[in-house]
Amino acid sequence: MAQHQPVLLANVNRPDSEKIATYLRYGGYDALRKALKMSPEAIIAEVKASGLRGRGGAGFPTGVKWDFMPKDTPVKYLAVNTDEGEPGTFKDRLIVERDPHSILEGVIISAYAIGAHRAFVYIRGEFFLGVKRWIKAISDAYQHGFLGRDILGSGFDLDVSVHRGAGAYICGEETAMLESLEGKRGVPRAKPPYPAQKGMWNKPTLVQNVETLVNIPHIILRGAKWYSSIGTEKSKGLKIFCVSGHVNRPGNYELPLGTRLKEIIYEHAGGVRMGRGIKAIIPGGASTPIISAEMVSTPMAFETLQAAGTALGTGAVIVMDETTDMVEVVRRITRFFVHESCGNCLPCRVGGKRMLEHLEKLAAGTGSKQDIEDLEYLAGGIRGRTFCPMGTGMVEPVLSALRLFRDEFVKGCEAAHTLFEMKEKHHGQSENPGSRRRQ
Repeated sequence: MAQHQPVLLANVNRPDSEKIATYLRYGGYDALRKALKMSPEAIIAEVKASGLRGRGGAGFPTGVKWDFMPKDTPVKYLAVNTDEGEPGTFKDRLIVERDPHSILEGVIISAYAIGAHRAFVYIRGEFFLGVKRWIKAISDAYQHGFLGRDILGSGFDLDVSVHRGAGAYICGEETAMLESLEGKRGVPRAKPPYPAQKGMWNKPTLVQNVETLVNIPHIILRGAKWYSSIGTEKSKGLKIFCVSGHVNRPGNYELPLGTRLKEIIYEHAGGVRMGRGIKAIIPGGASTPIISAEMVSTPMAFETLQAAGTALGTGAVIVMDETTDMVEVVRRITRFFVHESCGNCLPCRVGGKRMLEHLEKLAAGTGSKQDIEDLEYLAGGIRGRTFCPMGTGMVEPVLSALRLFRDEFVKGCEAAHTLFEMKEKHHGQSENPGSRRRQ
């Protein structure tokens, strides 16, 4: 295993890592000083050349996204997505709480590149410490001249503020987040138009994930050539993998894209608890398809996971050992998505509840083969037919579990059928003597 020195997470374990003095001591805001001497076009070109793709789940090329922002519009916004509601994902929270200035530096450079003079930070309401750290970091940045008017004498102005959400998973979707920022109910908008065309208050808006923004200062300081030399041909750079589940050392691990799952689990996360074998893995958060233990050597990159029938998503690796009840896993995931559905469209609002009803019976051992068939039919009908990607995310674990572990669903039905027959037999035997006596 080649030793990787942390770049994105270099500061998180340092004493007082959240303070601006610590950040400055280790080269903080040097990238901003360099960026403000470059033209916005040169910054966008550098980010494009780096090959950086969004780390919020969609994986869209970041520089291309920036280039979509209109050049001749005076009012534009930047919205920072710190919602992070995907089950199994906890990378953004770590950075916000322990190294908020690394995000803020990325925010300022990004805003300068697209010509935005106002940025909004949207953070999940439950992240109480993260909210405090964001507010403190922004206040300190104003005091040191990194925010406000004429930043570092460059003539560029930028104001940033923090806004708390109410803890709705749907607000991790960019347009639902914008609705919430505007003070409305967090419901996704129809696309197109995309936020780069009509975002907050119908003005062009760039929406970026926390981890994406943390990469920006390093790309500016070290150059696109350095960054693009890391990773694979189609997945460039560094990635923070959130590893949880049945491992000995759950946590965040920063590694080059393309690192094999086997290395992440066994060499970094300490292997599977109690020396057990792996049964299944969710590679990119709860909304990505489950894969079997046979896929443990798959490189963690956008293109390789897509070829394996799943997705990188947020890079949240959830490991399940051989004792795991896969029917119960799918039931719990489905229950989460049903609870978090915004209810905007019928397939998700009603279809999810019907799926959960079948899963509840199957998990309790009272289901039938008809429940399995109905579950599969419902999931297939929801997939790709909802207003936003959440509906598809809800059914991917269901469909993949049915494909890989169908025998577990069937065994539950057979057990229920056997129990029913035993009860019927016992009932029949207990009835006959009484019947004869009555005769």
